[in-house]
Amino acid sequence: MDKTIIEFGSKIIEFSVVHQERKSLTIFVLPDKRVLVKAPLTATNEQIKAKVKKRAAWILKQQRFFLSFEPTLPAKHYVSGETFLYLGKTYRLKIIKESTKKVRLVGQFLNVHVNDRQDHERVKGLVESWYLDHARRKLLLYCEPYLARFGKYGLRPSFITIQKMPKRWGSCSARGRILLNSELIKAPKGCIEYVIIHELCHLKYPRHNQDFVNLLTREMPDWEIWKERLERFLG
Repeated sequence: MDKTIIEFGSKIIEFSVVHQERKSLTIFVLPDKRVLVKAPLTATNEQIKAKVKKRAAWILKQQRFFLSFEPTLPAKHYVSGETFLYLGKTYRLKIIKESTKKVRLVGQFLNVHVNDRQDHERVKGLVESWYLDHARRKLLLYCEPYLARFGKYGLRPSFITIQKMPKRWGSCSARGRILLNSELIKAPKGCIEYVIIHELCHLKYPRHNQDFVNLLTREMPDWEIWKERLERFLG
């Protein structure tokens, strides 16, 4: 595929072009923020650039939309006093020397019991296992009322998986399999519900078109507020 760039104000938009036997030119913004143009065989470079420039504001908006689904959580060192998020609240890590390895929330602290307080890798492993365990239980619990609600449209995911993902907060495959990032357990409940509803909407509308936005708005009228909070908490 050919790659081309255009300038739009201070922004540079890079896009790939695929020429096909088709009547119209269509622009796609993919989840990884790449821009793909499918153009008729007769379309010239000038015509394609002009169409991309005309749609530049929309392209940048779509890229920002997908950017909100890319976790950029800061690196942790797993030392006492460090702060950790859980369901939108902040807790301080307290490493406690004890032979029994466990993790517990106590008041404003995330207590980690471990043999060696200086074994930061062990602490990290315990904390990550604790997060994953809680994410699998809580996120599936939060899904339940929305699975019932979307049943009225005849929609139900084939499977829901909770796992750590480096690039997305959630995804929905063509076969109806929904993946939710376990890191969502750090966000407020409303942010988690936004991602769940977002992915359920994809069962009916795979693309982020107006029909998708209409369904999302109908099921969660204040979704933009929670999207912004997700970006602020975990972006």
